[in-house]
Amino acid sequence: MKKLLFDFFPLILFFVALKFGDIYVATSVAVITTIIQVIWLKITHRKIDASTWLSLIVIVVFGGATLYLHDETFIKWKPTVLYWLFALILLGGRLFNKNFIRQLMGHQLQLPETAWNKMNTSWALFFIIVGIINVYVAFSGHFTTEQWGTFKVFGMTLLLVVFAVGQSLWLSKHIQANNQQ
Repeated sequence: MKKLLFDFFPLILFFVALKFGDIYVATSVAVITTIIQVIWLKITHRKIDASTWLSLIVIVVFGGATLYLHDETFIKWKPTVLYWLFALILLGGRLFNKNFIRQLMGHQLQLPETAWNKMNTSWALFFIIVGIINVYVAFSGHFTTEQWGTFKVFGMTLLLVVFAVGQSLWLSKHIQANNQQ
């Protein structure tokens, strides 16, 4: 639970800053807290996984562009770019016979190769779809920047939780079926 709160800390502060300030204040807060997070992990000699490094790079680049050019378009693209990079990594890994979902979770679960492949593909598709939804909410003209920020923090998080629960249910059925054979 502590790690989950630690991981969501910049997102929560982004939301608070957006509510009390504007998109530029919120972007500054997100960039600074993400940098501080990585520095803290380094100082405390904790492992910094690849997704954290990727998130840091994307927030610094897109948040920096938002602040430097004073254009909120860049920060609105940040979730989509990050999610699409995750999808590209998952799908691209398959070209080299790498299943990054299995590498991430394989020490916790024993599954047949087909199940790992389905899970890897489903996560990649999830990231692609959520990226598309973000583009719609950010740029369709139907939502304000504050509404987009609320969606980014709560809507995307809820989608992630619902998808992860669905994956867990699918996994439990798959594991039960394998145990019955």
